[in-house]
Amino acid sequence: MRILAVDTAISACSACVLDAGATQPLAIRSDMMERGHAEALVPLLAELEADIPGGFASVDKIAVTVGPGSFTGLRVGLSAARAMGVGLGIPVVGVGTLAAFAAPAVTSDGTLVIAAAIDARHGNVYMQAVGPGGRLLVSPRIASLTEAARALGSGAVRIVGPAADLLAAAALDIGLQVFVDPPVRAPDILWVARLGLAADPRSAPPDPLYLRGPDAKPQGHARIARV
Repeated sequence: MRILAVDTAISACSACVLDAGATQPLAIRSDMMERGHAEALVPLLAELEADIPGGFASVDKIAVTVGPGSFTGLRVGLSAARAMGVGLGIPVVGVGTLAAFAAPAVTSDGTLVIAAAIDARHGNVYMQAVGPGGRLLVSPRIASLTEAARALGSGAVRIVGPAADLLAAAALDIGLQVFVDPPVRAPDILWVARLGLAADPRSAPPDPLYLRGPDAKPQGHARIARV
């Protein structure tokens, strides 16, 4: 089984191709960026394909991050992955961004609760928590920092992701024992691929995970009536 993984959810435009059972990808590309994913993804994929014997025709499955993340970034990655899946006639699976952040810690630490956090702005975070063995404790959600910290329970917790420091400070404020990984801006695309290999297309469709509505609002008093 060979998988193509794509991530444009937050602060990177990344892709890799990984064979099942391999520890290293056949090819990998990753550019950090806050915007411009739409312009960067197609050239990045073209460079990636050039490094793969047989090109994308040799791929059996595609994985793509589904969020939470930026509305524009998610649409770019999902649209590309779905189109490639149709063109190649192969399944496409969705991988949660928070799950991708948590995965390295879950596999390396079997004792602590692992919480992943992404800054949702205005004092909120997107967060998810899993227990030993990857058991889901807190499903992906948006919450205030205080609410997110309280959702972690009363035991020791390891916090990962771009907003690890923010959630850790809130957890310390309520007396939790906290271990904090250095914040990272985007999930490791290799872990997106690994999670994608294990994902079932029937239960992990490539649908966006939007945990809140868009910040942009329509005008309430427009001169011309909206229809």
